[in-house]
Amino acid sequence: MKDKKIILFICKGNSGRSQIAEAFFNHLSIKNKAISVGTKPDKKIHPWTIKVMQDVGIDISQQKPKLLTKKILRKADKIVVMDSEILKNIPSQYLTKVEKWQIEKLLGKPIGRIRKIRNQIKKRVKRLIKEIE
Repeated sequence: MKDKKIILFICKGNSGRSQIAEAFFNHLSIKNKAISVGTKPDKKIHPWTIKVMQDVGIDISQQKPKLLTKKILRKADKIVVMDSEILKNIPSQYLTKVEKWQIEKLLGKPIGRIRKIRNQIKKRVKRLIKEIE
């Protein structure tokens, strides 16, 4: 078996999109691991993020937003940014590992829209797992 790959999901606050991606990835992947971080992490996971994941049977209520660091970037085999705005926070030597997803921000959206975004993230995560496993 090959070494476990580390997939890094990055958004701004690490309280929504990247947390959803990390949760789906770690729930669905057989042999790899995901970590999510933010460029300016919020103090806690957004309650609606927790709710939309509970709706699909995944509990992320104990997760905490984490800060993007150079150490985490070095460990990552693949880096997924939730929108191109995040790219300015990635040093150029890591750009070859980056994949851009352009996922809409959750902030201020109604719960129904957040569920649609969650489902979009799940599809992308499943596709990513298929590519690397």
